[in-house]
Amino acid sequence: LALSLLGCASTKPPLKTVRHVDLPRYMGDWRVIANIPYFAERGYVDSIESYALRPDGKIANWFRCRKGSFRAPQKRYDFVGRVTNRETNAEWEIRFAPLINVKYLIIDLDPAYQWTVVGHPSRKYGWIIHREKTMPDSTYRGILARLDAQGYDSKAFVKVPQLPTQLSATRR
Repeated sequence: LALSLLGCASTKPPLKTVRHVDLPRYMGDWRVIANIPYFAERGYVDSIESYALRPDGKIANWFRCRKGSFRAPQKRYDFVGRVTNRETNAEWEIRFAPLINVKYLIIDLDPAYQWTVVGHPSRKYGWIIHREKTMPDSTYRGILARLDAQGYDSKAFVKVPQLPTQLSATRR
């Protein structure tokens, strides 16, 4: 019961990660096309996840975003990641604070490294990210179907505006 209340117990099978991630190809900027909104990212627009390999083998990770409007100043948050499964490179931990490490699972990846999906074992968090500001609808729908197959509720994903035209006129 205690594990269930903490969200640790699940009747769903573990998330399946991709077979292999070529880390140098994965590095760079990724636009957050959609996520499962949670307190730390709710209301952001123009969100960008960036990664770079460090000489010590860890991954520099920084997140840039604007709160509510494209006119808002861009904020930047810096983190450090490390690969926890060197066989696949698809399982990471991202350190958000000295004692807070969060699992980062690459569960879907375009063969051309143009889009990817990052999941969390709880399925309470998830991100669909793309190299460009927009993603073809057919690609997005295919990703949502695969998320459902992995036990996610794809309806929980909400698009993150990357262009002012994706917002109402009052929030630009």
